[in-house]
Amino acid sequence: MSEKEIGVIEHFFDKISVAAIKITEGELLVGDTIHITGHTTDFTTTIESMQVEHDKVEKVTKGEAVGIKVPEKVRVHDKVFKVVD
Repeated sequence: MSEKEIGVIEHFFDKISVAAIKITEGELLVGDTIHITGHTTDFTTTIESMQVEHDKVEKVTKGEAVGIKVPEKVRVHDKVFKVVD
C-alpha cells in the first residue's frame, strides 16, 4: 500500500478528540483510510464521518478544512496521508 500526502493538522479539539485538517491536495471521502504522522504522532484510522462548519459531508477537496474524529491525540503541523491501494 502506498500513501499520498493530502493535508495538514490545523487544530486539535482535545475534549471531543477531533482533528481539524486543511486539505492541501486531492480529495478525501468517508470510508477512506488516513495515516497521520508527526514528531510524536504515528497512527492509521478509517474515516467514519466528517464535518465542515458543523455540517456532515461525504467528501472534501483541496482547499477545504474538515473536522474528523480521531482515536489519538494529534498535533498542529502533523501531516495527513491518504492510504491508497
